[in-house]
Amino acid sequence: MDPTAVTLFVAFTAGLLSFLSPCVLPLVPSYLGFITGLGLEDITRARKTTLIHAVLFVVGFSAIFVSLGAGATLIGQLLTQYKPIIARVGGFLLIALGLWMLGVFQFGALSQDRRFHLNDKPIGYLGTIFVGVAFGAGWTPCLGPIISGILMIAGSEASVGRGVTLLAAYSAGLAVPFLLSAVLLERFFTFFQRFRSKLGMVNRVAGVLLIVVGVMLLTGWFQTFAGYLERITPDVLRERL
Repeated sequence: MDPTAVTLFVAFTAGLLSFLSPCVLPLVPSYLGFITGLGLEDITRARKTTLIHAVLFVVGFSAIFVSLGAGATLIGQLLTQYKPIIARVGGFLLIALGLWMLGVFQFGALSQDRRFHLNDKPIGYLGTIFVGVAFGAGWTPCLGPIISGILMIAGSEASVGRGVTLLAAYSAGLAVPFLLSAVLLERFFTFFQRFRSKLGMVNRVAGVLLIVVGVMLLTGWFQTFAGYLERITPDVLRERL
């Protein structure tokens, strides 16, 4: 298992935490109603239509995230001779973002809502893609620190393809539970009722994740950790990775 596999796992986990954040999870039914133009009862009946809109919404925000990943990697390549310095600065910033998410200190700029507020959804499937693009371009402060951390890692990648793959993994982590919620809305409500009391914990878990990744970037532990994983990975699994 190489360092890329480690970073992909981190990115996918970050996407899952983004979905479970207080800025996304409680609003999932509202997003589904907005992009489909249906009431909640109609959404449960029109599963095919709901799923199509959900997929297009995912395509929209994934396009933004992947583009950001490509841009971050390109900038990193232009500054390739400064990569060790960039990794250390990125590590410090990730640790700072993690401490902010844990509530250790406040930073006003991160507390401002950056979302696009669309009063009326554009018509049709193309409109749903646009809404997804708007969501991706104007993520809330809850998503901001997490995706900023992933972009910092993308900036240290060796190729644009790896940076794109990294943000695709993040998008998948956010997209998979959203698509499942679209087709299993009744179960989503059951899950939400049980999980709502733990929403605050998500920020703390994400904060710890950012701090861990920041320390790994700062110390160069990604390579060391990947080597350890490779040693303990069974040969059968290693051949498939």
